[in-house]
Amino acid sequence: MSDFDSDNLSENEWEENGDLAWNEFDWEVYLREQEGAIHRYLGFYESLKAGPERIDEVADKMGWDRADAEEIEERETPEKVLFSDEIYTLQKNPVYIATKALFLSLRRSWELTASQPGRVPQPMAIAMISALHRCEEQAVMAIHALDFGDYSMAICLFKRALSALNECFSSIGSEEADGVEDVRKTREDLRQRLFDLREIWLRVISDCREDTDRPTEDEE
Repeated sequence: MSDFDSDNLSENEWEENGDLAWNEFDWEVYLREQEGAIHRYLGFYESLKAGPERIDEVADKMGWDRADAEEIEERETPEKVLFSDEIYTLQKNPVYIATKALFLSLRRSWELTASQPGRVPQPMAIAMISALHRCEEQAVMAIHALDFGDYSMAICLFKRALSALNECFSSIGSEEADGVEDVRKTREDLRQRLFDLREIWLRVISDCREDTDRPTEDEE
């Protein structure tokens, strides 16, 4: 799974932080900082989307799984929240950031395509946005399971997300979609992002299977 290794996730890091005395303002600033990571990922993705190794290249730009990760983050995000780098939440999970960023770009692209009356048949527009919503929901729940170390549940939830992802492919690849000029124009870009989501999740599933198949200390 390279840059999306489940072994590099929280591992109950939250419990190691002790009593965190933050008020609502502190948490709001923290959450905005994490939202910034999603937009930073998307910015890197847009600049590297033509490359065949874009997933790994973007992860490298984000500083994931690198010895100098902290130095890169400080250089690219100079105004960091005090102590925010000392705590872990789901919003810092690399799989979460990549997933949310790609879904953000998918929604933006589809809304731009389908928002104008008459450009896209209403049933197709609704079916696509509904499939995207179900897909993202299942994926986020899967990432929650990863953070809690429930790898078997994470696999099941990612498989559900992949099923919804296939609905997205079907929606933009149907014969009906072939007859809609605006869908044809944006289809390849949408497909690329959907394929990249699938690639990321399949890497995570592969590592989860390795973790679940690994013998425990009692079994060794």
